Amino acid sequence: MKPTSQSLHPAFKLNGLEFSSAEEVLNFADGLLEDGNEQEASVVRFLEQWLDFSETIKVRTSGSTGKPKWIELSKAHMINSARATGAYFKAGNNTQALLCLSADYIAGKMMLVRAMVLGWDLHVVTPSKDSLTEYDNDYDFVAMVPYQVWHSLDALKKVKKLIIGGGRVPAELEEKLQDVDTEAFATYGMTETATHVAVRRLNGPARSESFSALPDVKFSVDARSCLIITAPAILDAPLVTNDVVTLNSPTNFNWHGRYDNVINSGGLKIYPELVEAKLSSFIPNNFLIASEKDELLGERVILIFEGEMKETSSLADAFRKLEPHERPKRVYSLSKFVYTDTGKLKRRDVLKVLQKYK
Repeated sequence: MKPTSQSLHPAFKLNGLEFSSAEEVLNFADGLLEDGNEQEASVVRFLEQWLDFSETIKVRTSGSTGKPKWIELSKAHMINSARATGAYFKAGNNTQALLCLSADYIAGKMMLVRAMVLGWDLHVVTPSKDSLTEYDNDYDFVAMVPYQVWHSLDALKKVKKLIIGGGRVPAELEEKLQDVDTEAFATYGMTETATHVAVRRLNGPARSESFSALPDVKFSVDARSCLIITAPAILDAPLVTNDVVTLNSPTNFNWHGRYDNVINSGGLKIYPELVEAKLSSFIPNNFLIASEKDELLGERVILIFEGEMKETSSLADAFRKLEPHERPKRVYSLSKFVYTDTGKLKRRDVLKVLQKYK
């Protein structure tokens, strides 16, 4: 008996090609390896793992909050995640979709799973900032990281629904999205949950500051106010996160930041991610908010920016947008920040680099 993962939707297409069986997909994958590029090779590696007879698949985490690691995900859970996405976004068979993320990571892998499970026609291209602009195709559904969206604003008219993951959507980018007709969503999730379990509408009349759960997902919080995800269709047990939230209902929350990033300054808790959101429209460089020891306050807020700040005078104006306890007491610069392979900022590593130069 074949595993469920080998059951392809009859409408599934990959770059316009139809497949009637897992064997045909694997034969096609073998042909790609002969002279394919890195993206095609990563797609092949995943397809070979997905279509084998095992019930699980090994997936690598991004490493943005620690060292990258390999975890095993149930293929059945990944299929359930794909179906939940299809139901939420009304993206059924014959959906025209674009894969412009690396298939080495969960976001790219799940685009392939959705295509095979839901019967999408998936166009696979090399991940880059120009992935959307290089082709004339129109798409019903596209997943991107913020960096790609920044460079695709003029081309978003080709996209009906866009999900953005891999990092917080900057406030300035969110404002830019108000001028497009594309339905744009920020996603919340992680490798362990087979990508998103909640989404937030970024533009249009349904724009929201809170995240809403996908089907069959429920939320609660622990004593730290950190989110707990209960989703029997994709998790064997409730998952306790380090994400501090305000829980609005069992299916809706506002995200504040990571518990391990919280700054305690003079007895006041400060969430760096929220301060960064307030400053993002005023600082052209990549930057982060962090802390260092202070004899009186315990911890004091600092700002670290990447590269050379051309308009340092604008910092004073930016700081006026903050509450007094949120305002950075020191400003540092580093020539280069540390990022994961998927472009996520590695805060801890950036702080380690800073310590070497202080």
